[in-house]
Amino acid sequence: MHTVSGRSMFGFSLALLTSVMWGMLPIALKDVLTDVDPYTITFFRFLSSGLILAFWLTLRGGLPTSRQLTKPIFISLFVAALCLSLNYGSYLVGLDYLEPKAAQVIIQLAPFLLLIGSVIWFKEQFSVWQSLGAVTLLLGLMLFFNQRAAELIAGLGSYTVGVLWIVFAALTWAIYALIQKGLLRHFTSVQLLMVFNLFGGITFWFLATPSQVLVLTPWQWAMLIFCCLNTVIAYGAFAEAMNHWQASKVSAVLAITPLITIVMIDILAWWLPQYYQAEQFNLLAMIGAGMVILGSIVAALDKRA
Repeated sequence: MHTVSGRSMFGFSLALLTSVMWGMLPIALKDVLTDVDPYTITFFRFLSSGLILAFWLTLRGGLPTSRQLTKPIFISLFVAALCLSLNYGSYLVGLDYLEPKAAQVIIQLAPFLLLIGSVIWFKEQFSVWQSLGAVTLLLGLMLFFNQRAAELIAGLGSYTVGVLWIVFAALTWAIYALIQKGLLRHFTSVQLLMVFNLFGGITFWFLATPSQVLVLTPWQWAMLIFCCLNTVIAYGAFAEAMNHWQASKVSAVLAITPLITIVMIDILAWWLPQYYQAEQFNLLAMIGAGMVILGSIVAALDKRA
């Protein structure tokens, strides 16, 4: 059984860094999406991260070997890599229709779906507190959409399409995470991340139009580079945080990611109103967003590390 180092403050700092990186990501992605399509951005993110991790593992002599591959493991790797690729791509397509605030709140369905999947697949217990957290999250989502309820019910408008893409992204991420949990018995987290990123880079190469980046402004180039490095930094900090702090506490810190996005986009809209506009939510929607975050924290803290 994995034991943590006990360096709680270091683990908290790494978890907070992960949350901040993930909170900033949709804002940066939105800047690049104005001139580059989701498939091209995803291609650059996957390929750059995969190559950086491959270089790192080569230096450390940690590349996966063919002896680790059996047919069942190969199939699991393929399905997990495909699901993560679908997650990245569909999240970006959804973000193209939505504001970063809304996308980050909806994507909180991902850990909830992972929790449900763990109960079904791994026969994990679903406690009263986890049930309470799940109900709070779902009720919070209903409140969050109160301003858009008529639009969501009316049909497949742009907002509804965006929401459906983000829900699909949450679903594919949960499937990926469930499969990865089993694969960690055969590979390290860095090895898996390298394989998944290289797979995604190759897959999206057929859909990408790399020449689109030639029209980017220096600021957009900076945002694209940030998005490419975000995966390596955030996932690296997340993996290291799990070595120093209980998984339940790390998950609870990550649950505040939507709050970071909401606060940062509001600050940017106040500081640079010519470049950023914050979507205005009414009181019910803000209460709903708070309930989503609270529900995620309650469900996470009830898990045993």
